[in-house]
Amino acid sequence: MKKIEIRKAQFEDLETLKSFEQGVILAERPFDETLKPDPISYYSIEDLLKDPKTVVAVATVNNILIGSAYATIKEAKKHLKHDTYAYLGFMYVDPKHRGKGVNKSIIDFLFRWIKKQNTKEVRLDVYSENTAALRAYEKAGFKKHMINMRMEI
Repeated sequence: MKKIEIRKAQFEDLETLKSFEQGVILAERPFDETLKPDPISYYSIEDLLKDPKTVVAVATVNNILIGSAYATIKEAKKHLKHDTYAYLGFMYVDPKHRGKGVNKSIIDFLFRWIKKQNTKEVRLDVYSENTAALRAYEKAGFKKHMINMRMEI
C-alpha cells in the first residue's frame, strides 16, 4: 500500500467529508432504530472546520481522501478529576482501505493535537452492538466506561 498521510482537513475537502459522513450514518443505521429516515446529517462539518477547539483530520493516499475523524476539546463536569476532555467523532475509513492502519494513524494524529491542548482524557461513543468498532477502539487503548441505555414508552 502507498504511504498514508494524515493532515488537518481544509474547506476544499468539504464535499468528500460530507460523503464520509453519509458513510458513517450508513454504517451506524443498523445499530440505531431512533434515526430519522434519510437524508440526515450528524454534523455541521463547516462549523467543525471553523471551531478553534476542534481539529478535523483526514487520511490521504496520493492526495485522495480515504478517512476522517475529529477531536474537540470540551469542558468536563465539575465533579471529575479532569477539567477538560477530548471527544472523538466522525471516524470513517473508506471500505477499500480498512484493515490497513488508517484509523490508528488518524487517532495518533489526533492524540498529538490533544496533548498540545494540555488535555489527557479522551472519550468517544460507540454502539454496543458494533463489535468491529469496539474491537478497533479497544485495540487503540480505549476501555469501556459507561453504558447509555434507552427505551421507548
